[in-house]
Amino acid sequence: MERESVIVSYFQSWINKDSSKLTEIFSADITYSECYGPEYQGVEMIKRWFHDWNQKGTVLQWDIKQFIHQDNVTAVEWYFKCEYMGNVSDFDGVSLIEFDQDNRIVNVKEFQSELPHYCPYE
Repeated sequence: MERESVIVSYFQSWINKDSSKLTEIFSADITYSECYGPEYQGVEMIKRWFHDWNQKGTVLQWDIKQFIHQDNVTAVEWYFKCEYMGNVSDFDGVSLIEFDQDNRIVNVKEFQSELPHYCPYE
């Protein structure tokens, strides 16, 4: 799979609540840092997080705005919306995603930008 397809497949797995492709998407020793602090080590921990999170929440939307590629890293800008334990929230974000030679993800670092955006000088 090419890198953009891997990322699209990953985002779609959350929307579909389908973990079946996680071992194809991630390397066994993946490090995944979420935008608000949690960090997961290894694909087995990713699968556990995926299962646990989806027991309490639903990803409603995860739209990709753009990809930027450099060497073995892809930056993806996105919009995310979910319902978690009865609360709906959304935000913009960026993920820096590092790939190995087999196009499996070995590192993810997420960054969040709160919504709504506003001009403080108006």
